[in-house]
Amino acid sequence: MSLPEGRIFGGRNIGISFNGRQVLKDVSLDVGRGEILGLVGPNGAGKTSLFEILTGRYRQGSGSVFLEGRDISSMSIHGRARLGLARTYQSPVVPDSMPVGEVFRAARYAHRPYMSRFDAEWGAHQTELRVPWDRPSGVLGTFDRRKLLLACLLMRKPKVLLLDEPASGLINSEIDELDLLIRKKADEYGLGVILIEHRLELLSAIADRVIVLDLGEVIAVGDPKDVFDNPRVLAAYFEDSAGG
Repeated sequence: MSLPEGRIFGGRNIGISFNGRQVLKDVSLDVGRGEILGLVGPNGAGKTSLFEILTGRYRQGSGSVFLEGRDISSMSIHGRARLGLARTYQSPVVPDSMPVGEVFRAARYAHRPYMSRFDAEWGAHQTELRVPWDRPSGVLGTFDRRKLLLACLLMRKPKVLLLDEPASGLINSEIDELDLLIRKKADEYGLGVILIEHRLELLSAIADRVIVLDLGEVIAVGDPKDVFDNPRVLAAYFEDSAGG
């Protein structure tokens, strides 16, 4: 059991249960270099649990996780990070009183190999983060906080980037800029990107493929336009939204 040829990262037959309730069942997904895979589904579909398994915070009950042909299923979060797996969270939380430069310093020394200030400056350039480094991180706007955290990841030149609702809290112009940034970095550096997002129009514009979860199972995979016209996807996604 492994990933198809040409795929850099993913999971096969992932399953997990909590307190006897199956949250994910036989979920398989993969992403190639330079590809953006959208992950979508109604609330409670299992998207965040899947991310936690892929990054190593949760241990799957069944199945395996692979990175560049290597089975990393038993590897820790830090071990996976050292191999080139990076993740952002829905809320761009940064230490309020810590200056931007100190956030970069903490990221530089998070694990070996340690990075230099020049690496951090390169990361800031990659995300077009233009704020004084002595400014407290807590006073930054939502988009600049997202850029800061993304810059801390990009400076280590990851191979795979997992993004959990990166457009949350942003206005339309910021979302457009973020879309362009993600697409550009995926293309330039051959990043494999898996993106959780509720905005179907965003995924239609940026994702090469999408995978849809409902009640812990994959119900559709493919081109965004085709998948979002799938009656089963429409029923699962929009009926859930209508019901709150």
